[in-house]
Amino acid sequence: MRTRQGHLTWWHLSLLGTGCTIGTGFFLGSGIAIQKSGFTVLILFVLAALGTSFVFATLAKMTAAYPEQGSFRTYAKQAYGRWAGFSSGWIYWSSEMLLSGSSLTALSLFSQFWFPQIPLWILTSVYAALGLTVVIRGAGGFEKTEDVLAILKLSALVLFIFVALSVWLGRSGMSHSGPKLPASLDEWFSPGFKGMWTGLIYVFYAFGGIEVMGLMAAGLREPHHVMKSGRVMLLIVTVLYMTSMVLLLVLVPLEQLQQQESPFISGLRSLGFHVLVHGFNAVLIIAGFSTMVASLYGVTLMLVTLAEDGDAPQCFSGRKGNRRMPYPALGLTAAGLAASVLLALWTPKHIFEHIATASGLVLLYTWCFILISAPRVVKLTTGDKIKSFSALLLIGAAVSGTLAEASSRPGFWVSLLVVVIIAVVTLFMRLKWRKQEAKRKYGMGSV
Repeated sequence: MRTRQGHLTWWHLSLLGTGCTIGTGFFLGSGIAIQKSGFTVLILFVLAALGTSFVFATLAKMTAAYPEQGSFRTYAKQAYGRWAGFSSGWIYWSSEMLLSGSSLTALSLFSQFWFPQIPLWILTSVYAALGLTVVIRGAGGFEKTEDVLAILKLSALVLFIFVALSVWLGRSGMSHSGPKLPASLDEWFSPGFKGMWTGLIYVFYAFGGIEVMGLMAAGLREPHHVMKSGRVMLLIVTVLYMTSMVLLLVLVPLEQLQQQESPFISGLRSLGFHVLVHGFNAVLIIAGFSTMVASLYGVTLMLVTLAEDGDAPQCFSGRKGNRRMPYPALGLTAAGLAASVLLALWTPKHIFEHIATASGLVLLYTWCFILISAPRVVKLTTGDKIKSFSALLLIGAAVSGTLAEASSRPGFWVSLLVVVIIAVVTLFMRLKWRKQEAKRKYGMGSV
């Protein structure tokens, strides 16, 4: 399936990117990062923002030069051959399926705030069906839905910042004892290097979504505006993330920020805004649904482009001019969601942390493909190469940090299993492609 070409303005792509990025990775995953890293989570957000901007700058440079529908998968194929396009496409597909699963889980956890008696697996089933309904409508339905949800999420974060500032400045009528910032460096860095190391993956997870912008950038009216679009999106997201995190940590004691719920819900409850707690919980559900829909759209679109290039069964490809997703591709996506529902049924305890770790890791593997493909696709300056190397170092730190703590290791092993399976299938496909090539050459030689 090919989406419409040349219909997006740069600011519209920025809005879509903002909607795809701000979601459960920030609203729920940041709580895990805070529990592991304490106040140093602020440093981690700066590092992750820099790393993300370096990755997107690399992707944008390739997109501006070659605005391809397949985005980073096509660039990997151009750089290293068919095996790279095949493996990067399926790694991304796996990461987005895991991300959809984590979003489903987060949505259900948010909903249990109101309906604690409803089992997690029933809630995940309902949200999975709603998400698929949006994706079935095709690109137009996805863009309209994400536009509305992005505005709602931005408004909610701005509202939280306004409320927190009012409390901090003493203009809300709520009692507050003053800033709770650490008084010494020892207090600032009390979690130590290990705390920062293990928390980095969850901060990176909050920035997941730039790759969806890459997939949609082929629809820009002016492809060279992709860099401006990404910069504006990342600036907005980073400012909102940092401001809300600073206010949250200044106003609410760390021990009151519970890992099993959004730190924003814990924070508003701690500040005494019990009515706002319910309103913000509704926004969290909207944010989670938005993230899930973006993941479902991205993963189904990637499956379609894989099929069109012969790297997936042809039944998953779409018809030319048809903006709706083909039903076989949606069926495979639905099967992946069904697996997430079964996980919620069998292992509800700590399921979000495990799936978030795995999806964050596999997504970072996709980012690595972007970084290592660029030197063979476009000409990079010395500054570009330094940025790419720095991003790889930060990604390496985030990946290795998951091995330093028992609670995040299951996610690492799941991500490794995904990579191993895709590597084995890729080796099998390379043998098949070589045989097909040999047959073609033999047939041509005998004519």
